[in-house]
Amino acid sequence: MQTKVEARKMTAVATSDEIDRSLSDLHEGAKRWLTLTASAKADLLERVRESTYAQAPSWAAEAARAKGVAGTPLAGEEWVSGPWALLYALNRYIASMREIAREGVPHLAERQIRVRPDGQTVVDVFPGGPYDRLLLNGVRGEVWMQPGVTPATLRETMAVWYKEPNPQPRVALVLGAGNIAAIPPLDVLYELLAKGAVCILKMNPVNEYLGPIFERALAPLVEGGFLRFAYGGPEIGKELCAHPLVDQIHITGSDKTHDKIVFGDGPDMEDRKRRNDPVLKKQITSELGNVSPTIVVPGPWSAADFRYQAEQIVTQKMHNGGFNCIASQVVILPSDWDGTPKLLAQIEAVLAELRDRPAYYPGAAQRCERLSSGDAKRFGANEAGFTPRTLVRVDADSASPNFEVEAFASLLTVTTLPGDTGTYLRDATSFANERLWGTLGGNVVVHPRTMREFASELDAAIAALRFGCVAVNAWTGVGFLLTETTWGAYPGHTLDDVRSGIGVVHNRYLFDKAQKSVIYAPFAPFPRSLFGYGATLLPKPPWFVTNKTADRTAQALIEFEMQPSLARAMKVALLAMQG
Repeated sequence: MQTKVEARKMTAVATSDEIDRSLSDLHEGAKRWLTLTASAKADLLERVRESTYAQAPSWAAEAARAKGVAGTPLAGEEWVSGPWALLYALNRYIASMREIAREGVPHLAERQIRVRPDGQTVVDVFPGGPYDRLLLNGVRGEVWMQPGVTPATLRETMAVWYKEPNPQPRVALVLGAGNIAAIPPLDVLYELLAKGAVCILKMNPVNEYLGPIFERALAPLVEGGFLRFAYGGPEIGKELCAHPLVDQIHITGSDKTHDKIVFGDGPDMEDRKRRNDPVLKKQITSELGNVSPTIVVPGPWSAADFRYQAEQIVTQKMHNGGFNCIASQVVILPSDWDGTPKLLAQIEAVLAELRDRPAYYPGAAQRCERLSSGDAKRFGANEAGFTPRTLVRVDADSASPNFEVEAFASLLTVTTLPGDTGTYLRDATSFANERLWGTLGGNVVVHPRTMREFASELDAAIAALRFGCVAVNAWTGVGFLLTETTWGAYPGHTLDDVRSGIGVVHNRYLFDKAQKSVIYAPFAPFPRSLFGYGATLLPKPPWFVTNKTADRTAQALIEFEMQPSLARAMKVALLAMQG
């Protein structure tokens, strides 16, 4: 495994002179960016697509080696959440630019737009074509608009930067994430395409070993003067944030880091925060994590259902070793359901069976230890460089830090609530909204028969959940991967109470007034799905940590995304069936 010390030798810390030169270049590049038509931007993205594809093998290999999963099916995570996610987004953004060139906004068919009984406008954004229906059969994605947006006004709230009468050149600082490899380049693309700002990307020290690969993958943007890179620790980030040529900042990280950047890291930080008196008077957007819930609704589950949903819940936590801002942290279970002990037994079995992987992100052991008080069970290696996979039982009425502190480690908390199905669903929704910190994403697991029987109660719960992404029988990580959906906190946060952040990214349709995205997926995988579960064709998804062919399926997805064809789609499907 490549150590962080070895990785850092690959890049040089930026100097003040280099920062000045880079930002001066970008200041000029920002003027040129304004002159590029949407068609020219699409042409440029086509070139980025080619260079990204060329870097995909080295990108995935370096990330898998650094995270200690090289040569295992878990390496598929690095293919999917790295180059595949970027290629997928590039293809959707290219389509958006072509559509803006023709129509002024990304294209929406009238049949995609509908209004809920409560008056809220919803856009069906996924699936968008036959390949979507083949490769992710049964998966649906919606974007719900903020109150006040109507079908008649919806297009006015799309691609708003492209409608500005006199846009000004802008330079954005993107403070890159250190966990999921696609986040930094995806954030750069959103600043460029949605906000019209050229970017300096400050790599996170945790994964700055990917910087040279990113520089080659995004070379057309660098060559055009629209992107520069910076390396180093907090001091470099601080210098960049304060630089007069940086107009706006996008942060991916923790709320603590956000507050230090916005209100300063001196002794008066808390006082400034209370007064909402930022040190930085710049536009700041952010994506800052979550104590994510998974609400399990009681129902007529079979033994196979318990096993499959245990694998899904463990995936929600253990994907990327638990180092995801959207990792499930609190599983809410019905105390009056006889299925609760069965599901817990299967969750424990899956945790015990998983392959050990290094805890590559700093501070994991300390965070895990802090949140492991109470009834904790540990699985796997517990030694230098590893943290055990930990399951903690916590009373819902307790003042547990597990409800307030993001673990960002391999720790999963379980709590229970009483009541019949309708009462439980309502109370679990309230618990997720009121007791758990953050608003980035939440998951709901519910049997199709229960969905039909309690349709109105489930719809009310989905509408009431105050999260930027809600996933039903899926993981909200799917909402991250699908560029068609928006990704970010539930709207309403402010700099002095930022929680999960401000603004969205991804968002291929460039909605400016989105409230949240909702993802639906099949409850059971193919072929079991054919027997009373809705007859969908999606097998065990490649992002499951228990998928045996995840690495090979992910590589086939890369080939398909670069050159879609029926033959390549069938190869993906055949590999996925073996997972």
